[in-house]
Amino acid sequence: MTKTIPVVEKILSANDRLAAENLARLNAANVFALNFMASPGAGKTSLVERTVRGLASKFRLAVINGDLATSIDAERAEVAGASVSIQINTGGDCHLDAIMLQEALTHLDLTAIDLLIVENVGNLICPANFRLGVHNNVLVASIPEGADKPYKYPGTYRGVDTLVINKIDLLPYVPFDMAYFRRGVELLNPGVTTFPLSCVTGEGVDAWLAWITAQVEARRIPQA
Repeated sequence: MTKTIPVVEKILSANDRLAAENLARLNAANVFALNFMASPGAGKTSLVERTVRGLASKFRLAVINGDLATSIDAERAEVAGASVSIQINTGGDCHLDAIMLQEALTHLDLTAIDLLIVENVGNLICPANFRLGVHNNVLVASIPEGADKPYKYPGTYRGVDTLVINKIDLLPYVPFDMAYFRRGVELLNPGVTTFPLSCVTGEGVDAWLAWITAQVEARRIPQA
């Protein structure tokens, strides 16, 4: 007799329980946490740098970087001005998960942090399936990737809270149908908060920083 064991469901269920614990820890410390997801080369690390440079004078900011190997991204975040920068090397795993983040959190004094940025592994499939226990999942799309990505990776686009369209400075030079792209996004994730910007020229970055500022400051308001 063949018996099917729902391994995937068990793994995701266990991960979700740990993610809930992570979120509870962050909430208790009034830390606002973002999870950046994207394909390799979309500009996650550049957006981390822009965000850190723009907000380091306002908030106590920590960055956790996930990658297959090296500490290059963590070093870039530190140079940009992050108070603390931690590198997680996944050893081949294509995503971060809740237990990896939980371990990283043990190395942070959450009472000394206002804003936590998690940079996930570059991948448009796996990271979306594993909750970390953050407040907002951000997908960084980029113009050179093409306008068809929402149609090809619906699971990722459907599950995010915020969308950044990066490298808009390349629109005059790269064939990209913005209307087609936005239709695909809207079908999967109606009304998702969206920020078109360029980490190179700075266009649109102020609106992005203002939005994060509002999220962090809202957590400082005593609840009635």
